Parts: sequence; C-alpha cells; structure tokens
Amino acid sequence: MSGLIGKKIGMTSIYDENGKNLPCTVIQAGPCVVTQVRTEDTDGYAALQLGFDDKSDKNASKAAQGHFKKAGTAVKRKVAEFKSFDEEYKLGDTITVDMFAEGEFVDVSGTSKGKGFQGVVKRHGFGGVGQATHGQHNRLRAPGSIGAASYPARVFKGMRMAGQMGNEKVKVQNLRVLKVVPEQNILVVKGAIPGHKNSYVIVQK
Repeated sequence: MSGLIGKKIGMTSIYDENGKNLPCTVIQAGPCVVTQVRTEDTDGYAALQLGFDDKSDKNASKAAQGHFKKAGTAVKRKVAEFKSFDEEYKLGDTITVDMFAEGEFVDVSGTSKGKGFQGVVKRHGFGGVGQATHGQHNRLRAPGSIGAASYPARVFKGMRMAGQMGNEKVKVQNLRVLKVVPEQNILVVKGAIPGHKNSYVIVQK
C-alpha cells in the first residue's frame, strides 16, 4: 500500500455540511523524501523507502549520513517502506500530502500510548468480584481463579492476567479523510488514531 509518514498533532472536531459534529485527528503528513528505491533485480521486491522529519548530522551515525547523502537530503528521524505507488519516483523526490483526497479512506498505524503495568480490570475489562459484602476483603479488583486443580496442574497459555499494557503497534483501518491542507502538509481524518501527540504514524491508502 502506498502512503506517507506523518506526525500526530492532536484531536479536534469539525462540522460537516449537514451540521453534524465529527471528531477528528490532525496529522502532519509529509513531505517525505524518497531515500531509497528497492527494485526486483537488487532486492527481490519493488518498494520505496521514505524519510520524514530532519535531524542534525551530529546526532546521526556516519552510515546514516552516507545513506541520506545519496538521496541528496538531510538525515531523517523516521524511515519506512511503502509499495504500490501510482507514479514512478526517483531517489531524492519529494512526496506530499497531495496524494490524498477528501472523502477517501486511509489506514493509520502507530504505537499506542504505554499504560505501564496494569491489573485485569483495566487491561482486560474484568468485572471484579461483583460485590464488597459476604466477607470479601480487598478482593474487588482481583483476577480470581487462574486454573482448575491437580488436573491439568498448570495454567493454560493465554490466560488473561495483569501485566504491561499499551506501547504496541496498532493499526486503525478505514478512517475517512475529512480535509487536506497542502500548504501546511495537514491531513484531517475522522476518528482517533493510536499514539501520543507528536508521535510518528504511518498513513496508508
């Protein structure tokens, strides 16, 4: 899928032509520079590597500096590969938010907000014990039984327990593009996308 690398700016809401209030997310999508062209002959598949968001040379390794120098661009903070572009692009070309149109649907993937170590009520939606009476003592948010008895004498794989929550790759599909602002590289999509403000996201169409 073709697409762009972007940065989540934040959420807002806008009114459509029918006066309905729509929740939406503002994304700074691009401009992205083609930093490498993958071909069937050399790599076994065809794709474009895009770079987004400049960083200074002193914060980059010599290998990274050399890689981006070939494309004639500054060192980038984020790179990602995309396939199936409609047009032919060469090394060093810039791809902008113009590739998206209002009304079409896109998929957005990013890293969700990390929630730390969470219990089963927050992490898996357990209901707790159900009441605080009948001699219950601080068991309200406890996980309860995690197995049977001497048979099977083990805990089954996949048992839902407390643990690290969030901070994982999430893709939200079929978000409608509400607005494209090419002058400011802004893409406005309906609904929420994963990640905190200023986190990098991949927008695919």
